Amino acid sequence: MPPTPKKTSLRPVDAATMVLWRRRRNGTLEVLMGRRHRNHVFMPHAYVFPGGRVDRADNMLQPASDLPADVFARLQRGANPTRARAIAAAAVRETFEETGLLLGAEDADAPGGYRPDLGGLDYFFRAITPPGRPRRFDARFLVAEATDITGAIGTGDGELLDVEFRSLDDTRALDIAGITRITLAEFERWIAEPHKPDPNRVVPLSKFLRGRYYIAPE
Repeated sequence: MPPTPKKTSLRPVDAATMVLWRRRRNGTLEVLMGRRHRNHVFMPHAYVFPGGRVDRADNMLQPASDLPADVFARLQRGANPTRARAIAAAAVRETFEETGLLLGAEDADAPGGYRPDLGGLDYFFRAITPPGRPRRFDARFLVAEATDITGAIGTGDGELLDVEFRSLDDTRALDIAGITRITLAEFERWIAEPHKPDPNRVVPLSKFLRGRYYIAPE
């Protein structure tokens, strides 16, 4: 009998995810999440943060404001400068497409019809999808406060359903994947710490080994 061919693992593709947050007047912290359609191959029916793969067009988006220097430096640990900026732009683009909320300025003369505002972003977490999954991503998680967003929830492309800002307590009752729970924990750690511009700040990286997620420095 011929030897059984070995299964090859897909190479992770670059992706970007946005954790958009705000505080209510009573101080309650909320994050923007939506539910993926049940027909999706990757994480069907799960609640997630908006995000997706980095497209070639993200290289051409013209930012209204650029990334802070320290954030730009941290993104370049695993990407060249053009790709690092594209990753950040992809997080803004995916959020706009999936939720209808734009972190940026509309501009009919710019590619895509808008200029992403990258100046308020921070890069706080990275995760690589385990081998053997139908989709694999090398996802960078960016975070921004929802102070200067425009648009309206529900005017996106329909990829995410039931989109809304939810309290952290409410998110714990949702159907979310293990990596999303880890992201929420990392976000809570991030929000609780004071942040000074630091290009050398450690970014936690989530990997999967022997059936378990573990966190290590990037």
